[in-house]
Amino acid sequence: LADVPDERRGAAFVAAVALVWSDGEIVETGRMPGRILHAEQGEGGFGYDPLFVADGNDISNAELTPEQKDAISHRGQALRALAPRIVAILS
Repeated sequence: LADVPDERRGAAFVAAVALVWSDGEIVETGRMPGRILHAEQGEGGFGYDPLFVADGNDISNAELTPEQKDAISHRGQALRALAPRIVAILS
């Protein structure tokens, strides 16, 4: 990606969470769009966090607090969407 200009460095983390049981299945997704940096920034997080800036931020995911990252997390979005559906099934 060294020669890729900023306007073409868009990316997204995407998660899918599935609940499958004998009566059916539910799939929810979450998406965290952003862009890939030219160099690592920050010491926190894991994986690609130092190279990724989520839309609406000006710091890398590695520089976010755990609470900030959880609020925009693609996994969190998918799980938060699934939770009320599980409650409805169990009710």
